[in-house]
Amino acid sequence: MNEANWEEIYQISKKWVNEAGDYIKETFNTSISVEYKSNPSDLVTDIDRHVEQLFIEKIHTAYPEHRIVGEEGFGDKVKDTSGIIWFVDPIDGTTNFVHQQSNFAISIGIYEEGIGKVAIILDVARGEMFHCLKGQGAFMNDIPLKNLSDVELHESVLAINATWLTENKRVDSRMLAPLVKELRGTRSLGSAAIEMAYIAAGRLDGYISLRLSPWDFAAGAILVEEVGGKCTTLDGRELNMLKQNTVFAGKSNVHQMIHSNFIKKGLENNYFLHSPS
Repeated sequence: MNEANWEEIYQISKKWVNEAGDYIKETFNTSISVEYKSNPSDLVTDIDRHVEQLFIEKIHTAYPEHRIVGEEGFGDKVKDTSGIIWFVDPIDGTTNFVHQQSNFAISIGIYEEGIGKVAIILDVARGEMFHCLKGQGAFMNDIPLKNLSDVELHESVLAINATWLTENKRVDSRMLAPLVKELRGTRSLGSAAIEMAYIAAGRLDGYISLRLSPWDFAAGAILVEEVGGKCTTLDGRELNMLKQNTVFAGKSNVHQMIHSNFIKKGLENNYFLHSPS
């Protein structure tokens, strides 16, 4: 495989994402087909599928040696992280797209040999593109994002779904409920990509989810780390790009404080009902 021209890949992928965003906005006043996947809360639309297929066609035409992992299953069957892999989520936050036409994003993370290289998250409704080429800084549209600064836990705002604070199949609520009481506040936007982009932009201080797939977090993890943040599994391990993970992203000191004061206690008390990795 020839050495990749990452600047070219970065620029053309931003162009494709903007084109896809324009297409999605054109569907706002049209009738869309909505189906359930695993349950009534896990939605997919014909727009999700069409946008993913558009990306796959463009990527395979321009870069036939690259592989693609897409949420809707139109990509490649990837069993290792060798070479260059595009992780594509055509609409992250489909429920928001269906109900609100806001708070959803196109998310693309591009990795080489398992290392994040390019991240693009487009908040379609707001017209905010969060993006970076590894090592060259992160941006919101044309505005550079600053390196993340420390913040006290009682001044922090954490993105977390209420599911993980009540009875569920993955974690005992006694681990995370006390954490919420120590924070300034919590938010749940319904899009992992936007929530992680907001950490990179300094709008949130942390994010916790007990179940995300690689296309959900691939771009966000690159962005958070590009501005000095940290992104791991909930128990501090490296994210696995080939399967579902728990995800814990945030400012480095917030990550450390929550891990030391809450996650470690959860491990010691067997509050994880499933593996935290």
